Amino acid sequence: MATGTNIRTYHNGSWHEGDTPVMRAADHGMWLGSNVFDGARLAYGLTPDLDRHCERLNASARALMVTPTVPAEDMVEIIREGLEPYGPDAAVYIRPMYWAIEGGMSAIVPKENGETGFAICLEEMPMAPPEHSATITRTRFRRPVLEDAVVNAKAACLYPNNARMLAEARAKGFTNAIVADALGNVAEAATANIFAVRDGEVFTPMPNGTFLAGITRARHITNLRADGVTVHECVMSYDDFHDADEVFLSGNMMKVIPVTAFDDTNYQIGPMTRRIRDMYWDWAASAKG
Repeated sequence: MATGTNIRTYHNGSWHEGDTPVMRAADHGMWLGSNVFDGARLAYGLTPDLDRHCERLNASARALMVTPTVPAEDMVEIIREGLEPYGPDAAVYIRPMYWAIEGGMSAIVPKENGETGFAICLEEMPMAPPEHSATITRTRFRRPVLEDAVVNAKAACLYPNNARMLAEARAKGFTNAIVADALGNVAEAATANIFAVRDGEVFTPMPNGTFLAGITRARHITNLRADGVTVHECVMSYDDFHDADEVFLSGNMMKVIPVTAFDDTNYQIGPMTRRIRDMYWDWAASAKG
């Protein structure tokens, strides 16, 4: 089921209008979950860090033992071609994907250097308005470690766990979940990386191999430090977020989402959160992303 509208699909070397079928029933990716994807954005006429998203897709494929077949620079050009029919004010979610087609001798392992499926899906999805916010709560589900799952990839097989987190949070009346790692330290939110602001400084969980430290997250950290703001990547507890002046989520889909409540702790949408959003789009315009 499509999430957006005005969908275009790239498959087998050409662009197609609509949500085109791309996978067969016996494909390894359909049967055994060897699917990876990445997400980028067209918004305000800009495609920030598109090259890095394409590079990460190829890295994710290798982590799942899927053979990447499209160099990142070629992927960027294909995507730019696919975006041309959209209007100047369109907001589009850009999703390139790989999946293994052939299994090896054991079937479970993708065939080494085997055939790989590749597709790109473009869907119009509006950016959230500035007043859009999230509320978060704890979840009993945790992020796995590398020994348990391919947490070093943006892999479709990881997302059922995120779905459990979200379903639990929404059943409690919240829109997202704050998620711990195996040791009980905060890792991220169910669908995004997470930041806290206290006394004019910014804090975010240190990458520890249990969550994907996102491209947008890295861009915010770079922008903040260039602007003279102290950013700490550190071990964080739930109390660190309860004690924060501001909390916000960071991800490709909406870039910055303010958090207005964590369980019974409430926050205002504060000046640092607004500043980070402005800096992101100022950077994107200056970089002609």
